[in-house]
Amino acid sequence: MTRFWVGGYGPDMDGDATGIGLLEGDEGRAPTTLAYRGAVTAAASPSWLAAHPTLDVVYAGLEGSGTVQAFARSGERSLTALGAPVEVGDGVCHLAVAPHGGYLVASCYGDGRVVRVGLDASGLLGEASVADAATDPYGTNAVPAAQGAPAVPGPDLNDVLASLAPAASAPARSGLLLFDEELGLTPGAAENVSPAAAVFAAALAPASAGEVPDRTSRAHAAAFLTDGRIATTDIGFDLVRIWRATSAGLVVDHQIVLPHGVGPRHMVVHPSGHLHVVTEYSCEVFTLAAGANGRWGLVAATAVSPTAQVGVDYPSEISRSRDGETLYAGVRGSNTIAALRVRGAGEVVEPLALADSGVDWPRHHLVHDGALLVAGQRSDEIGILDLDERTGAPRGIRHRTAAPAPSSILLAR
Repeated sequence: MTRFWVGGYGPDMDGDATGIGLLEGDEGRAPTTLAYRGAVTAAASPSWLAAHPTLDVVYAGLEGSGTVQAFARSGERSLTALGAPVEVGDGVCHLAVAPHGGYLVASCYGDGRVVRVGLDASGLLGEASVADAATDPYGTNAVPAAQGAPAVPGPDLNDVLASLAPAASAPARSGLLLFDEELGLTPGAAENVSPAAAVFAAALAPASAGEVPDRTSRAHAAAFLTDGRIATTDIGFDLVRIWRATSAGLVVDHQIVLPHGVGPRHMVVHPSGHLHVVTEYSCEVFTLAAGANGRWGLVAATAVSPTAQVGVDYPSEISRSRDGETLYAGVRGSNTIAALRVRGAGEVVEPLALADSGVDWPRHHLVHDGALLVAGQRSDEIGILDLDERTGAPRGIRHRTAAPAPSSILLAR
């Protein structure tokens, strides 16, 4: 039997979810038999779910109340609250649990907080420690995020654009004929300009009024890097911040400033160690890597898909195949799933395919056993898409099942 926990929005956030739900299907026939079985435990808008790495414990970000609650598995189809909720901040929207299970990092959209919450040997939530607040690098009063640290400049734009331009000796190609003509990557094209470079250059132009929300710090996600540090996004300040974990909490190591107004939202770590960041406002994927000195920087940028429209489409989640050769980005607005191919050592990303998600407002998705499960927040359903075994591209909608305002899907142990 294949089971998934489902987080969603409740009445306090204009949804109908009453708690953490159960999605269940028959083993071997799961994609076509998956069905929502109802809530297994009461919780107010558990919009994000994360699992403990070794214990049968699930953590839920209760977005409306700004708290985190732990739940222990109490049966095959049930969860029970473990301890009391811990307050972390306004609009907690993402949780990431440390690989060793010693703490979790909560990201809060409403007030921009990044919060470390300790976990004991049983998975019980401990003390919450609020990390240093972010400062807008494009603001008039910008200061270093870490006391005593030098200001971190934005990327060298000329170097980035040069690195993204195709070699003169070979025409650029997307690797998928479906996209080559639309991208203008046919052999002998007059401009022969990298689409990533064009997109990146466009992102550098000052945003006109109304294109992006007012600039307010809004933490959105955290990811544990292969070197033991932690990356967090601030969608409001166009920042990816790199942290070190200490006994006293999280300490800013340095930060990467992305182009103005792109809105870095979620991230996925590639097996090579590269970090892929999807941006909500500019519809792009930025690829970051650590240099020899340990400092992270921007190495590539590409459009989520050649058809994504800024101001109409809003990418949400980004995930990868197990081998790291394919990235998947949910695109709200057009309600599609964009697949991107990863090449080289993880630093080259290019559009691969685009598919209908089968749901309205694909807020989250999960790759599992040759399929992509997609949470349609506004259509109150979960869609299942087949993935091509050879290319990794989504092949079409295989199944749908009703679920109340789903916003997070987590594989149950």
